[in-house]
Amino acid sequence: MEGGGGGEAPPSDQLESLSVNSTEEPSPSSSSSSAIPQMSPEERFRIVRSVGEECIQEDELLNLLTKKPQPICYDGFEPSGRMHIAQGVMKTINVNKLTSAGCKVKIWIADWFAQLNNKMGGDLKKIQTVGQYLIEIWKAVGMDLKDDKVEFLWSSEEINSRSHEYWPLVMDIARRNKLPRIIRCSQIMGRNEQDELTAAQIFYPCMQCADIFFLKADICQLGMDQRKVNVLAREYCDDIKRKNKPIILSHHMLPGLQQGQEKMSKSDPLSSIFMEDEEAEVNVKIKKAYCPPKIVEGNPCLEYIKYIILPWFNEFKLERSPDNGGDKVFTSFEELVADYESGNLHPGDLKPALSKALNKILQPVRDHFMKDAKAKDLLKRVKAYRVTR
Repeated sequence: MEGGGGGEAPPSDQLESLSVNSTEEPSPSSSSSSAIPQMSPEERFRIVRSVGEECIQEDELLNLLTKKPQPICYDGFEPSGRMHIAQGVMKTINVNKLTSAGCKVKIWIADWFAQLNNKMGGDLKKIQTVGQYLIEIWKAVGMDLKDDKVEFLWSSEEINSRSHEYWPLVMDIARRNKLPRIIRCSQIMGRNEQDELTAAQIFYPCMQCADIFFLKADICQLGMDQRKVNVLAREYCDDIKRKNKPIILSHHMLPGLQQGQEKMSKSDPLSSIFMEDEEAEVNVKIKKAYCPPKIVEGNPCLEYIKYIILPWFNEFKLERSPDNGGDKVFTSFEELVADYESGNLHPGDLKPALSKALNKILQPVRDHFMKDAKAKDLLKRVKAYRVTR
């Protein structure tokens, strides 16, 4: 899971301050339920489908959106350190698309899962501090949290309060699956099948599979790296003869900024942009990023433009001297690729424009962590933690 026993749930007074509704009064005019009927199921399908690189199954998704005014999408993450831009900005883009199409998004703050996976040395208090810091970022970057369209749920608290529902489900999933099948899901924890897994890490896929049903999710909206456990949930439906299977909508995984890094790495600071990176840090990281002239395949700078800049601004602005072709505004990725492959667009012009656009997105987050005392304290604590694998 982008994603532990016992241990206390986050103190309720802290949770109070995180409650989305306490900061904003829902305005009657922006009520999501009144906005939904004006959109056809096909239009809603187009928006929701655009979130996923892969969808299992499209016909089921269209059927769901035709019949259900507010489907439930589930997304989960382990609070395991500082937040990189894919988790911060890409997730915000995706969540805002889903809620605009009338979905309700449940974001599962998987504190127990992070503990099972030995994140933050298995220290639940530290894990929960990280979880609170992540929510602060989403609030600051512009996730649309009005009208309870997005709900943050702490796994430790929800599981403890409805344990009579949760654990029989976990046990049933575990009982119906052989060990090799569960081990094949270890990729969801950032492990591989050759890793020496602890017993806790065998539990984890059974629990994550149970989460889908426990949260009554219609759509599993997670990264491509999580698809194995989502497929396990659909297979489980076959086993128990359940007709309505969760639809899997897997989003693209943004690569690391260095050559050959399929996935961003928190242990390599040059591999990704963090959500509260200073402007100068962003500039240096993009300057050092892999971006060979005329080569589109495996070029992380172009991926950033495709998956972050264009969806955010609906354009990519290039400022360059008249000798180098002058200023240009790209509104589609295809147009950008054509210019880049032909050599009309050089990395020396592309990189500063990319840095500028990224810094524009991140500035409100920096401001929030500078001005808000609680956010400032959370960031200081999170930066001091040692990330454990």
